Amino acid sequence: MSVVGLGLIAGAAMLVRLALKEIRPGRPEEARPQGRRSPVIPAAALSLGLPDRIRRAGREADLGPRSLLVAKALAAATGLCVGSMAAPVFPSRVGPLLLVAFGVLGFLLPDISLERSARRRHRRMMGSLPDALDLLAVSAASGRSLSAGLLELGTGGRGPLRRELGVTGEEMAWGSGQAAALESLKRRVGGPEIASLCATLERSRRLGSPLADQLRRQASTLRQDQRRTIAERAARAAPKIQLVIALVLVPSVLLLMVAALIANGDALLGIGFATVVLA
Repeated sequence: MSVVGLGLIAGAAMLVRLALKEIRPGRPEEARPQGRRSPVIPAAALSLGLPDRIRRAGREADLGPRSLLVAKALAAATGLCVGSMAAPVFPSRVGPLLLVAFGVLGFLLPDISLERSARRRHRRMMGSLPDALDLLAVSAASGRSLSAGLLELGTGGRGPLRRELGVTGEEMAWGSGQAAALESLKRRVGGPEIASLCATLERSRRLGSPLADQLRRQASTLRQDQRRTIAERAARAAPKIQLVIALVLVPSVLLLMVAALIANGDALLGIGFATVVLA
């Protein structure tokens, strides 16, 4: 096998590995109910974890598991078509591997898109968490119950976090119990910030400690962590900007200068020759 074939195989394997890493959930999936399966959701979608992936991406309203299965099949077929067109160009041993790699990548593309949406949605929720904690602290200081405060957050604002908190308030209002509702919130949203919030709420319920002060302290801590994260990202971005300037902008300016010198070379040479003659 030639060096080009080995390079193609290595590149295809790396792409498949990156795709599998991309669709791997960043937090534990929500536990599936053990009761009777819904006849609307295909068994293949349940085995692939598509309902949970759709839910974490916030696409339940416009995307169903059956539609996602069809999209994955169409993407895999498209990948196979592209691979079949590209396979004859390469050596015979590389062709089948390239065909399989394109098919697998096509099958995983919808999952990659949903996982990216889920991560963006989770970042949005964590970014709006301090403000939600401040509003919940005001509600707790006014003497309202936790379920009423969560319901007010869910109905009085927009964003994925407020919807999730509103669902938790509804579960508490319908008699689910605070511990069970908070555990469901941790499974749906995930992340250490939500786990800390649930622990604070449960500790306040068990010990009777003031909830408003704890929520304000947690909101302040989250804002400090967010500012620190932004500062770290800015510090990491500075060397990248300098690298782009050194590798792209400076050579482009030098090329413009060289091009200008070449374009006006005759005039410059004529001026120089005339100066030498006169001297």
